[in-house]
Amino acid sequence: MISVAAELAGMHAQTLRQYDRLGLVVPSRTRGGGRRYSSRDIDRLREVQALSAEGVSLVGIQRILDLELQVEALRSRLAQVLAENEQLRNRAGQGQRVFAADLAGEVVPLRFGRRPGARSPSTALALWRPEGWPFGG
Repeated sequence: MISVAAELAGMHAQTLRQYDRLGLVVPSRTRGGGRRYSSRDIDRLREVQALSAEGVSLVGIQRILDLELQVEALRSRLAQVLAENEQLRNRAGQGQRVFAADLAGEVVPLRFGRRPGARSPSTALALWRPEGWPFGG
């Protein structure tokens, strides 16, 4: 409820309504339209209050909060990319594959320190068209 949230955040209920109108804090709503503030909303209200006390305008506060959300999203994505990178490095280190040309000229993957075998099954297709053939040069 807005009165409880106002008390927890240390501000007037009308201030909370104004912050809601401006989009600084967007609480969930009940079916009847009443505001429901989460603990995360209360933390955000306290942050807004602290920034306002430092003299930051409401537009500036909104920009700061938006940038904080972007930074958090980027940190999350960075952690994900670093984990994927680590997995790829581990896989690459385990197999240590290299590529070589076998006796038929095919490119084949090999484990490090191995040589291509005498024969490998080819899946290559060579297309030859005699000169002057329709659509040919």
